[in-house]
Formats: sequence, C-alpha cells, structure tokens
Amino acid sequence: MTNQNILIVEDDIHLGVLLMEFLESENFNVKLCRDGHSGLAVFKKDDFDICILDVMLPQMDGFNLAQEMQKIRTDIPFLFLTARSMKEDKLKGFSVGAEDFITKPFDEEELLCRLKVILRRHEKGASDEATTPTQFELGDYFFDYNRQELCYKNVPRRITEKENEVLRLLCLHQNRILKRDEAVELIYGKKDYFLGRSFDVFISKIRKLLKNDTRISIENVFKVGFILNVKQSNE
Repeated sequence: MTNQNILIVEDDIHLGVLLMEFLESENFNVKLCRDGHSGLAVFKKDDFDICILDVMLPQMDGFNLAQEMQKIRTDIPFLFLTARSMKEDKLKGFSVGAEDFITKPFDEEELLCRLKVILRRHEKGASDEATTPTQFELGDYFFDYNRQELCYKNVPRRITEKENEVLRLLCLHQNRILKRDEAVELIYGKKDYFLGRSFDVFISKIRKLLKNDTRISIENVFKVGFILNVKQSNE
C-alpha cells in the first residue's frame, strides 16, 4: 500500500509536521493544512484517499469540516484527532461518519495501523461490489448502492457513505435479522460501545429516510439487532 494520498488538517504545526514526515517515510503522499478553511480548499482541488482531521481547528472545527467534505465526496474516509476524550465528542464524531477517533497523545505506529485497516476495508468494499447486489426495490423506494442514491417515487436523494453502507446491510438481510455486533464490525472494522451507538444513530436516520412508505419498517430485536421489514402490496 504505497503512494496513497492523505490530507492532514492540524493546527499544531509541530505535531502536523512530525506526522506528515512520519507518513511520508511510509510512502504516503501527504498534504498538511492548519485550519478548516484551508483544509477544505485543498480538499476541493486534490484527490485524497483518507483525511486526518483535528477536532479543535481555527475557523471551522473538524466536525463541520468533515460534513463539508462529504458534500463534495460522500465516500471519503476520515478519522479524528483530539486532545479531549469526552464521550460526547466521540459520539458526535462517529455520527458524522468518522472511521475512527484517536486521542492525543498517540503512538504513530498505532495510527499507521489504523490508517491501513481503514484503507484496506475501503478497497475490499470496492472489490466486493462486483459480486454483491447493489440495487434494491423497497416499496415505493429504489436504492442504488453504487450511486449512493435513494429514490422515492423516482425522486432521487443522495445519502452519506455510512447511510449507504448501513442501508445495504439492511437490504441484504431484508425481512430477517441483521445482528448489530456483526453489522458494526463489518462497517467499522471493530466493535466497541461508541461505534455501536453510532450505528444506532444511522439506523434512526434510515428510518427517517424510509418514512414515506408505511409498508417499510425497521424493527428492533432486543439485544440482537434489527430487521428491515418490507411488506408486499397484497399483504
């Protein structure tokens, strides 16, 4: 895994330069920005494989920056760096689609391992598309996974990458249980409390996306998971 492009947005210039030099020594191409506005400007110009975002940034914080980036490219993976370990920060970070959340100070080798896991998972996801169904009819909805698009009565709506992944898993398990722990591990590459809470947030978002058709529901199976129920027109 070489020559992949990483954008770092970090206002601590000393830490940013050290991290850039370390990742360049591992054969990554790295660009470093010191605030949210410049980070977004660079993101618009170049093509990146992953972004590392500090949470506390001048001009635009990391959470808002991530959301602006997703408007430009919905499939961009990113992780957050923070000096704080507050539960609320982690929940917010995962709810906006973060792949991981690393608290400063951190070990560079650990960060490198996490980056490689995320990049491998995204590469595997791309290769799996050829053998896994990517289009689904759900009552009055039509879901196109490859386009990250959910249509209601032929009116398209672009959804986020995480919404896209969660909805496909539900569709692949339509009318049967999608186990929560297994889904969390498939989407995030590991299981923990905060990732589970993030997954639940995306289930709630998908419920809202599908609310216009009363034949569709997402059922909670206590301590097990969820079922995407889709009733046929004659039921």
